[in-house]
Amino acid sequence: MRRHWHKKPLLVRQAGAGLQPPVGRAELFQLAQRDDVESRLVVRTGQGRRAHWSLQRGPLARRRLPPIAQPGWTLLVQGLDLHVPAAHDLLSKFRFVPQARLDDLMVSWASDGGGVGPHFDSYDVFLIQVKGRRRWRLAPLRPGHEARLQPDLPLKILADFEPEEEHVLEPGDLLYLPPRWTHDGEAIGECMTCSVGFRAPAQGELVREVLARLADEEEPGDPLYRDPRQPATPTPGAIPAELRAFARDAVTRALAQSGALDRALGEYLSEPKAQVWFAPGPPLGTEAGVRLDPRTCMLYDDVHVFINGESWRAAGRDAAVLRRLADQRYLPSHALRRAGGTLREVMAQWAQLGWLMEWQDE
Repeated sequence: MRRHWHKKPLLVRQAGAGLQPPVGRAELFQLAQRDDVESRLVVRTGQGRRAHWSLQRGPLARRRLPPIAQPGWTLLVQGLDLHVPAAHDLLSKFRFVPQARLDDLMVSWASDGGGVGPHFDSYDVFLIQVKGRRRWRLAPLRPGHEARLQPDLPLKILADFEPEEEHVLEPGDLLYLPPRWTHDGEAIGECMTCSVGFRAPAQGELVREVLARLADEEEPGDPLYRDPRQPATPTPGAIPAELRAFARDAVTRALAQSGALDRALGEYLSEPKAQVWFAPGPPLGTEAGVRLDPRTCMLYDDVHVFINGESWRAAGRDAAVLRRLADQRYLPSHALRRAGGTLREVMAQWAQLGWLMEWQDE
């Protein structure tokens, strides 16, 4: 992290020696047919600037996929960690980065020559080869080149890509790329690559989401704007200065509430993705530990604990228990026994919502 994070690429040969694909080809094709799974099909015919690219978004019935033997096509399935336990376990190996920054694990299956063209991402990415081989060509993004894309294509493919490095990844190899490093991956025969992506929210996104959550906390007794001294005006189109001041004061007051900004931020960052839903779960036993559902996002700050878009204030022993659960994603039975009665009731509610479940001590 000190030498490479946000700075320069890192190639680690056999970082995952003996690593098996988290999902097989047939199961991946089945996942792409589901409404609750985000998938894309990218097909390239031809080479170089004369290549033709097409993009289809899922759900993708098997008949919509090209034959296995046809070269130059790629199936991408986003959020594999939400649906496949082995993918969730693989993503968990990257929790040396804060959970609030960790996004998901995407898998790319490609026939010979398949890829998505030279491009760059605005976030960090770890590329793990799990089956077959893929040739990666990469270079730092030169100033001004982000706007120079090939025209009239459904993908953001760079018009002037001049690679400075080339690496062929074998199963178990890992390649880290910082934001804004251009790269082009091309399958050498049938291959499968897992991609660990990270959240990099823009300031405008955070402002929009945080203020929306603060606005939702409006109380019935909030003061209404009044203007008892408003005279008749010859300029009705002008917004009164008093109304502008009232609005500024409202925003300032909302942000000045104790912990309001931190609470709204944590609720936003822990919000489940749009395609995630939970089924009610069985009640917790009295002797077992607990573990979070793979789709559950749990975070905390100095005062709050956040889970799936909701927040609780926590202190003392209960806070320590919840922070351990957020960091480890499980609690053995002896740790759970330290939880107070109120916290146990809260966890029982989470189990009913399907956010966590029993976990047997190993």
